[in-house]
Amino acid sequence: MPVPKGSTLDPERTRATIIETVMPILYERGLDGVGVAELCAVTGVSKETLYRHFGSKEGLIEAVLEARSERVTRWLRTAAESAGEEPADQLAAVFDALLEWHGEPGFRGCALLNAAAQHHDAPELDLVGRHLERRLALLTEIATRAGAGDPGALARQWLVLVTGCTVVADQHPGTRDAARLAREAALALLTAARAGA
Repeated sequence: MPVPKGSTLDPERTRATIIETVMPILYERGLDGVGVAELCAVTGVSKETLYRHFGSKEGLIEAVLEARSERVTRWLRTAAESAGEEPADQLAAVFDALLEWHGEPGFRGCALLNAAAQHHDAPELDLVGRHLERRLALLTEIATRAGAGDPGALARQWLVLVTGCTVVADQHPGTRDAARLAREAALALLTAARAGA
């Protein structure tokens, strides 16, 4: 990532550009499917620059996964908020967004779950734990607005459906529209929770 003559270095922009460039490569090929030399070649930075910004390949992976988690969380929150004030519509919108994502040609499951399955150790397990907590927070807000007697328990049931439908969509192509099936189950849980409240 050469800097044009007369330009000043912007470390935050350089770091963000590296993350954005590397993110799709790691998603497509996995954490171990690409080496540091190739990552440097693709991003146009030296190993020294890469290590200065991230400390190591593992530090880069952590930064990429954290950025991916924040992006996915914002995307699902935006989908829910765009659906209006009705909690059932917000919940349905989360699953509708997942259904659309699952149908994309480059879909390979959840990057964070994939990373945790691939390395199954810290820091990946810690990152996926935080990622799922972010999803749980959104779902708990929806369950609370819906007036559920135990919004935390309902949100955890929805979290299982959200996470599970993504795994099924990736790993079991014979189950078409896994997110649609999960959406039906989530709305049935919401109806039952409202009836029992």
